Formats: sequence, structure tokens, C-alpha cells
Amino acid sequence: MPTSARHIATIVALALAGCGLGACGTINEKLAAGVSDAIPAWAGGLPADAPPRPGTAEYDEFMKEREQKRLLPASERGEETKPASSSQGETR
Repeated sequence: MPTSARHIATIVALALAGCGLGACGTINEKLAAGVSDAIPAWAGGLPADAPPRPGTAEYDEFMKEREQKRLLPASERGEETKPASSSQGETR
């Protein structure tokens, strides 16, 4: 059976589609992390109060500040570290 140009074009198109789908699974993790940072919070991205990523200078500073707060006595810590009180028994 002779091979026609139509068959060759179909095989090439299917091979390109297969290679394209295979490339989706091999995206570099750094590229994926960078793209996920660009997604807004309303679309499922990181919230504004999320801690910085490990391995960055901001992360090291964040961990030092967190360690300093941990070493302080509970009476000297700021109001932001106290857990929110539950409002189960309150009526308004």
C-alpha cells in the first residue's frame, strides 16, 4: 500500500501532539514555582500572609524573627500571636 502525503501529515501531527503532551510533564520545578507565585489569591494562588519560600533571604529573616518571638515569654509577646477566642457561646 503506498504512503500518501495525507498519512505522513497525520503521523507528523500526532507525533507533535504526543511530544507536546510529554513536555507538559517535564516542566522545570523552578519554572512551576515562579508561575504559581504569579497567580492571584482569588484564583487559588498564595495568600498575602503566606510565609516566604525556603532558600530565600526573606525566609531566613522570617525564621530568625519567628525564633526570637518563640523565645519571648508569653506575657511579653504581641497581641498578634494570641489565638482568636471562640465565639461559640456568645450571642449577638
